[in-house]
Amino acid sequence: MRLALYEPDIPQNLGAFIRLAACLATPLDIIEPCGFPVDDKRIRRAAMDYYPLARLRRHDSWVAFRRDRSPGRLVLLTTAGAVPLPQARFEADDTLLLGRESAGVPVEVHEAADLRVRVPLQEGARSLNVALAAAMVLSEALRQTDGYRHLA
Repeated sequence: MRLALYEPDIPQNLGAFIRLAACLATPLDIIEPCGFPVDDKRIRRAAMDYYPLARLRRHDSWVAFRRDRSPGRLVLLTTAGAVPLPQARFEADDTLLLGRESAGVPVEVHEAADLRVRVPLQEGARSLNVALAAAMVLSEALRQTDGYRHLA
């Protein structure tokens, strides 16, 4: 299981992703360009002292990510997803991809996804914070694939 973040806009959210990835021993792919310097002090503050535990892999572009990414399905978390989270079935080698906070992902990224998952929300709610959505879906994906077995 992996997390991937497409061109993040908000340094604090990237920090939250780093902490999530570190705590759950899940590799994190960062697809650049980011909307801020990746060495931003706000990232380290949000990641706290978990930064050294994280397994990060940076990709210069979407094309580089597609070329170099790990095998397995690409699962896009999107408000336009056809499959609601409770019905989604995950595989251990899935990469969970999340889009930019401000704009999601472009059409070409949607089309590249093998599965598009959405978190059901009450009527009138547009979306969750991207890091919160990642935590919810990653948790369910790890539960389904016995991904917690190696954690204390």
